[in-house]
Amino acid sequence: QVQLVESGGGSVQAGGSLLLSCVASGRTSIRLTMAWFRQAPGTEREFVAAQPWGGPSHAYADSVKGRFTIARDDPKNTMYLHMNSLRPEDTALYYCAATPSTQISRHNTAYDFWGQGTQVTVDS
Repeated sequence: QVQLVESGGGSVQAGGSLLLSCVASGRTSIRLTMAWFRQAPGTEREFVAAQPWGGPSHAYADSVKGRFTIARDDPKNTMYLHMNSLRPEDTALYYCAATPSTQISRHNTAYDFWGQGTQVTVDS
């Protein structure tokens, strides 16, 4: 099993920045593809970004491309999401997810492990 814990959420004004972190523990010897998803109230969970173990390839949702950057520090079992130029529509609960698959997937069903989420609120 792998446990994931997110941190770094909060409230920010539109145009501001936040840095989310996700720390993995447990069977971290598994080479995991890790991803960020988000879910706003009344909506489905949606893909934000993903990166496989060892990088450097990555994938982004069109809605965040150019504003968000995913990064990993594999020796520290940590993944980050640098979020810049935040918009009110970015408001959501952000989840860290992981899978032993080496393939990046944009579908939440492809991920076996999930964190509890960290709230991001962007005020206009």
